[in-house]
Formats: sequence, C-alpha cells, structure tokens
Amino acid sequence: MQDDHQKREIDNRRNFSFRLNFFFFITFALFSLLIVKLAVLQFVEGPTLSAEGARKGTRSTEIPPIRGNIYDANGYPIAYSTSTQSLYYSIQPGKNSDELARETAKELAKIFNEYGDPEKAMTEEDVIFQMDLDFRRNIISVPRRIKSGLSNKEIAYFMENRTAFKGVQIMEESVRNYDKDSIAVQLVGYLKKYKGVRVDDPFYMEKMKEENKLLKYLEEEEVGLDGLEFMYQDVLRGKNGLKSFPVNNKEQIIGPVQITNPEKGADLYLTINKDVQLLTEQAIMDHLAKIRTSTDKYERAKDAQTGFAVAMEVETGKVVAMASMPDYDPNIWAGGSISAEDYANFGYVLANGTIRSVYGPYKTDEERNQHPSSIVPLGSTMKPLTVLIGLNEGLFTTSTRYTDTGVFTYGRKGYETNIRNSQFKAFGSITGADAIRYSSNPFMAAMVGNKLFLRGEVDGKSSVEIWDDYMKQFGLGVLTGSGLRGESKGVIEYFGEAERASAQSALVQASFGQQGRYTALQLAQYTVMLANRGKRLKPQFVNEIRDADGNLLQSYKTEILNEVQYDEAYWKQIEQGMSQVNVRGFDDFPYEFNRKTGTSQQQVAKRMAENAVFIAYAPAKNPKLAVAVVVPDGGFGGYGAAPIARKIFDAYDDYIGLTGVPKKPEAATKQDGSSANGDAAGSAEDAGDNAEPNGEATANSQ
Repeated sequence: MQDDHQKREIDNRRNFSFRLNFFFFITFALFSLLIVKLAVLQFVEGPTLSAEGARKGTRSTEIPPIRGNIYDANGYPIAYSTSTQSLYYSIQPGKNSDELARETAKELAKIFNEYGDPEKAMTEEDVIFQMDLDFRRNIISVPRRIKSGLSNKEIAYFMENRTAFKGVQIMEESVRNYDKDSIAVQLVGYLKKYKGVRVDDPFYMEKMKEENKLLKYLEEEEVGLDGLEFMYQDVLRGKNGLKSFPVNNKEQIIGPVQITNPEKGADLYLTINKDVQLLTEQAIMDHLAKIRTSTDKYERAKDAQTGFAVAMEVETGKVVAMASMPDYDPNIWAGGSISAEDYANFGYVLANGTIRSVYGPYKTDEERNQHPSSIVPLGSTMKPLTVLIGLNEGLFTTSTRYTDTGVFTYGRKGYETNIRNSQFKAFGSITGADAIRYSSNPFMAAMVGNKLFLRGEVDGKSSVEIWDDYMKQFGLGVLTGSGLRGESKGVIEYFGEAERASAQSALVQASFGQQGRYTALQLAQYTVMLANRGKRLKPQFVNEIRDADGNLLQSYKTEILNEVQYDEAYWKQIEQGMSQVNVRGFDDFPYEFNRKTGTSQQQVAKRMAENAVFIAYAPAKNPKLAVAVVVPDGGFGGYGAAPIARKIFDAYDDYIGLTGVPKKPEAATKQDGSSANGDAAGSAEDAGDNAEPNGEATANSQ
C-alpha cells in the first residue's frame, strides 16, 4: 500500500510538471506571436495604418474648377467665367454649436444689409436656412455656402474682422457669363447642373466612374450640354480644388482649413468673327421682317419665321459665321437651369437650326406640322452638282446642246409625269452652263436623272446607288465632320421613292433638288467644295486652344475629309453657269462671284411650302468665302435668301477682307436689296427660278 501511495505521488508530480511546462510553452508561444504581430504592425502595416488614421481624422471637400473662356477670332469674350467671392460657414464643435450659429446668422444678416448689394439682401432666416442646421442637405463637417457674389465692402469688412467670426470663410468661385449681344449662342451652347444630367446623359454617366478627386465631377457643378460648351467639355473644365480640414471622432472640425485652389480650364479662340456673326444675325432678322410684310408678290413670304446661314472659308474650312435665327439670351441658363417660363418662351430656339431640325415659334404641334423645319430640299442649288454628275458620268459633254421645250415627260403611258420650267418657260437650245444659268428643270431631268436611270447598273451598282455615292462625296446625306452634338445627316428620300414608285422617278426628281433634305451646314460645305473644285473640308470652329497662362496648346489645321478629281472643263462649265444666275441684292457688288438660287418645294400637311435657298462664293477667281442661306417658307431663293447672303459678304469684306485685306470697319455695309441682279435685270419676266411663282419644277400627272 505504501508503494502504491508513493507511486501515485510520483505520477502526480510528473503530471503537474508536464502541465506547468505546457502552460509555460503556450504562454511563450502566445507572447512570441504577439511580438511578431507587433513587429508586422510596426514595420509592415504601419505606414498604411498611419495614412488610414490620418484619413479618418481629415475630411476634404472638392472645389469646382474654373471653366475656361470662349473668345471670338479676335479675342472678344463670348462666354467667360468670372470669379466671385462667396461666404461659407462651418458649424462649430461643442454643445452650444446651434446657439453660436444663430448668433452668427444674426450678425451676418446685419452686415449683408449694411455693406452688400441691396438686390442680394438676406434676412436672418435666409442665413439660417443656408446654414442647414438640421443637416438636411449636408453632414456636419461640410462647410455651408451662405452667400455668393459678395461686394467689395462686404469682403473688406470680413477680412478686417475675420477673428470675430468663428467658422466664417471667404472663398473664390466661378460663374459663367455670356455676352449680352448673344453671339452665335446655339453654336456656343449652354450649361446645366451635373446632378441633372448624370443620370441620363451617356457622356456624363461615364464620368460617374471617375475616382480621382481632382477630376471627379461635382453634383452642383455646371457642365456643357450642347454646342461647343459640350464638344470641348474636357478642355474647358479644368481640375477641382480641394478644401481639407481635420475632424474628431464626432466629425467636428478641430483645426484650420487647408485649401488647394482649383485649376482653370483651357480657353477656346474661335474661328467665329464677332462682327460678321452679329451682322449675319441682324441681316436674317431684318430680312424676315421685310419679306413677311412685303407688297412685292414675288418677295412676299408671310409664313417666314426662321432663317439659317453659314459662312465658311473656302481654303481653310473655318466657319466665320453660323446663325440660327431667332436666337435667345443664353444667360437664361444662369445657375445651370432654365425656368419653366423661359423654356415656354424660348424652347423652340435653343437648338442649332443650321445642323438639325428646328421649327418656328408655333404654339401647337398641329400648327408646327403645317410648316417646314430647318432641314429642307436644296432645290435648284443642287443643279451645279447635277451637271457635274452628268459630265463625269459621260451622259453629255460640255458642248452638248439640249432643246428645252419647257417640259420633260416620263413614266408609262397613261401615267406620265411632266417636269416643267417655272412659268412654263422654254429656253431652246442650251448647254449645261445655260441650264444652270436659267435653272432648267427639263435639262436636269432629261440629261442627267433620266439618262442615269436608262443606263442602269454599273459595276454592280444601281443608278440610284450611283447618285447616292455622289451625294455623299459632296457631304449630302452624311455628317459634315463638325463634331457638334446632335448634328443631322439630313433626310435621304430617293431610295424610298425608288421603292414606292420607281428608280426613274427618284432620279428625275432628285436631279433638280428634290428627294433629299439637308442642313445649312451641309449646304455650306457643299458650296465650299464647288468653290475649291473638289475638296470636302471639315467645318471647324476653333482657331486655337490656350491654357490659363496663354500658352498655345493646340493650333488650327485644315482637314480634308475627301476629294474628287474631275476634268477642269467640267468645273469651268458649272462656274460659267453660276456666274450668270440672276439674283437680287447684289447690285454694285464689287467682285465677280458664283451663285445659285433655289426655291425648294416641300409637302407639309395639306399645302406645298416653298423654301428660299441660296449659295454663293466670292471672289469667283481665288474664292475666299462661301455662304449658304436657308429660309423655310421663304419663297423664292433670289428674293428670300440672296439679299441676306449679300450682307454677309459685305460684313466679311469689311472686317476680314475678300481679298485678304479688311476694309475699314466704318465702311457702309447696309444694303437695301431693292434692286435686281448681278448681271441682268431681275424682273418677274426673267428666266430661271429667281422671280417666278414656282422656283422649282412643276410635276403634273396626266
């Protein structure tokens, strides 16, 4: 028994020793693990954790960038950002923060009323509302903007007494302004609040993915939505500033604010010339008023409400004037939104009618549908291209003569359609040049449209496809390459006519300017191509891009989109015809110039609308400027559109120079457009589509 007891004692001691050793081993292991973890925290994760701790103890608010300015070709500010001083208030930490804020509000209201602009006066209640003391709009650490546009007296007072106003800070901000003369407003575009466009605009939806605080778009920031403001949004925007401030675990500010100023965006210097642009706008509005009330039956166009014009340099593609009239004061967008009243009054003119479909000031859809939009058929302004196509396709030669009896008939027996000249005139034996001069519809229909149809397919292409290829080469039915948002390709109708009726009908009607509707910018690009003999230039609006310090970032470069090569004799034939077209408003014009009038017909509702269309370039030799004018419901091109173009040429000559040297700005530019022609008397008895009841074709089914 004694041996057993001793044996148990020895076993107990051994077990105790084992447990004790195991305890010490576990303790050692735990301490070793703790030391390793501390080492990792200190030397491996220390920098990251330190940065995270600093981040949690610091809050930063982005400051909207200062938007770059937009100037005309001579540096005149069209759209510009001005700095304004705003007062911000940061809610102070402590139990009496609300009481302190209300006392501050009372003092601020008193100072605003004493030193500020009376029109921007604020009551104590207004200030408290802006303080957002119940945190409905912001968390506690976000500084509240109390008032923008502080006067110099207000700024001086707060700077002198800044120690007396805890939590009050003066900050510089940017406000967008537009020139009061409304210079090319639809081209320049407008701004809206980012928060109002980011949810449904694909461009700004993509910006929501930006994580860089300097590039991140801000909810209250104003961003470009149309025109150049949108097209150059990334260039104009600049970079955010940052306002950083330390906070405690209750998100209360506990130290001084540090500010990184925002970076101003780059400036645009446009190709638009302010003086030429304003005179173009005025010419359209004056002429619209004239033709609506004219007592001349050939000039009278009572329904003419809108007008569109583009002036484009022949050698460079620079757009020096682009007018969509009527226009509006873009300052109605101040603050990034438009009132319901302003939208009701000006909604119909917000879009750029030189590149897309725009209607006049009609109150109802029913009334609007009774009038054409800004996209119209080219009418007889198509005829120089029609003759070029006929010559290039070998359908006739420069010496071929056609006997114009005043009518061309096509279609199967019993269902014939007659294509007539205006006023049923017959021009006898004529060449392609004569056909342009007199605006012969039968020549175009017989010698080009019908012949192209009869020739049928070439190299696997139908005759309508061949026509379409020519249209697109000259920029009709395709985008101009301008890059402007919402630009229309135009409306191609000849394929539909070929399916509904016949390829013959489609080509015959297309030959004299029907079966396709196009924009004023497309028409100007096409005119430039006629003037420079085959180079389709990209319309451009920006001469230079410079940074805020004036350093050149990008300069202008002419871009050729495509080029056609035709025999010189073909170009000479259309130029000969265009040089002899009768037109009003160009009496005593000091340069030889080439031009074509058009009166395009368009079925709208239950009536046939007649649109005034005109193209021209000058001087005839070494052309400098091409002009296209469209007046929906404007009647005859020679009356409703040509006088506007004359004033545009005069304005360009005065301020830029058709010979490269500008005339004196004070030189007389006003033209009354009351007398006729460029070469011959433009009376109602003249041939062509310049002074007759129907400037296009008369298509009668028998």
